[in-house]
Amino acid sequence: MKRIAIAAILTAFLAGPALAGQCPVDMKKIDAALAASPQISAAQMAEVTALRAQGETQHKGGQHGASVKTLAKAKDILGIM
Repeated sequence: MKRIAIAAILTAFLAGPALAGQCPVDMKKIDAALAASPQISAAQMAEVTALRAQGETQHKGGQHGASVKTLAKAKDILGIM
């Protein structure tokens, strides 16, 4: 039982930095797509901009899992991977 708990703690501990590194990459992809004047509606542009800002705030607050999910929504709207 101790081994399972230790493995779970180590997994969570090691996953944090991996997610933390993903956020800046996603933000750069979103920024590049926005700079290319995407063909999306004004409402979608506003949503992407809000999601991008929220993702950055979450990243800076250490909420990397939430940031990755938020930024993924913006990337989906923009049609980027």
